[in-house]
Amino acid sequence: MEYLPILVLVSSFLALLAIGTPVAWSIAISALLTMLVSIPALPAFTTVSQRIGTGLDSFALLAIPFFVLSGELMNKGGIAHRLIAFAKTLVGSLPGGLALINIISAMLMGAIAGSAMASASAMGSILGPEMEKEGYSKEFGAAVNITSATTGLIIPPSNILIVYSLASGGASIAALFLAGYIPGILTGLFLMIVALIWAKKKNYNVGKRSSLKEVFKTFVDALPSLFLLIIVIGGIVAGIFTATEASAIAVLYTLILGAIYKELTLSGLPDILLSSAATTAVVMLLIGASMCMSWVLSYENIPQDISSGLLSISDNKIVILIIINLLLLFVGVFMDMTPAVLIFTPIFLPVVTKLGLHPVHFGIIMILNLCIGLCTPPVGSVLFVGVGIAKTTIEKVIKPLMPLFLAMILALFLITYFPQLSLWLPGLFDL
Repeated sequence: MEYLPILVLVSSFLALLAIGTPVAWSIAISALLTMLVSIPALPAFTTVSQRIGTGLDSFALLAIPFFVLSGELMNKGGIAHRLIAFAKTLVGSLPGGLALINIISAMLMGAIAGSAMASASAMGSILGPEMEKEGYSKEFGAAVNITSATTGLIIPPSNILIVYSLASGGASIAALFLAGYIPGILTGLFLMIVALIWAKKKNYNVGKRSSLKEVFKTFVDALPSLFLLIIVIGGIVAGIFTATEASAIAVLYTLILGAIYKELTLSGLPDILLSSAATTAVVMLLIGASMCMSWVLSYENIPQDISSGLLSISDNKIVILIIINLLLLFVGVFMDMTPAVLIFTPIFLPVVTKLGLHPVHFGIIMILNLCIGLCTPPVGSVLFVGVGIAKTTIEKVIKPLMPLFLAMILALFLITYFPQLSLWLPGLFDL
């Protein structure tokens, strides 16, 4: 094994991050420095720039800007309010009702928008003040919002599942989308159990029970928003259109729905388009740089070396999965989700497939691991959004966050060692 390339890659990447270089540039520069170890400067510069460009040359990636835009349109188009109202009638009368409403609304919002940031922003700004008014601590409200927002990255449609499909070399997007439902709902249920116990312990206010008439009314109000799920996922699974085509249909549908709700205006569209373009640009730069680093890893045979190293420790599936889970949890603390998926999928996927794991199952394991990372400092983007909206500090949020972390880790354990939780639905549709 040649140690110099991997030493240059890891040390330069960590050094660049330490001095505050943006993640995308840290990835690209460390990939370039690694190439310079093996080949002359001109071919190294040419190869790196070429790989960043060709890394974005994928039809599947066109879905990302469309799903980002549809998420922005949903956030501004009144959909979040209707989902919260529906969730309120379902669980508002239980202990910790507002916390449970936050979790269910985040799951529904995530299932429609596919964005943890959009979910954390919408739920935090709408439900945060209401929770505070009802006597909930703002730190507990922020902790619930932060952790529940990540369920939208597992429950489809999800941009990160599309990225994993690309990194895995062709895992079916339709299969990944279906595989995310049970793990996402299971994670949400575990979060709800913790929130209910915490609220009971703290003796938070309980809301009034909703009548069947109120439940039906809010369901009918939320139905057009929920119908988007049937259009997008149903169309992909039935083979009517691809994930990319489904994302464009989602934009058109949410645009029409926002106009019907009279919460989207022509004057507000430029800001929505600009915000979506800025988010897409950041994501695409990360993808391009990460695809370049993945190619450099492959060129230097680093995945094969790591694979051999892991399998030399043990050939026991349980032991290897524990090691990979711990490594991914560690990676999630320091690295954003998109580059982590693109860089570490080619490293770990060959190892787990040798042990008999299905690529779709491993994709769900990887995404859930990295979802936990989004809630942890120093790089946890959802953590910073949730704390910022709640107007509190990370130090104060850590205590109520810990039991919710444990709930997510328990869900991760079950999903890791019970593959049918991920593979049952895709198997039902022969995907």
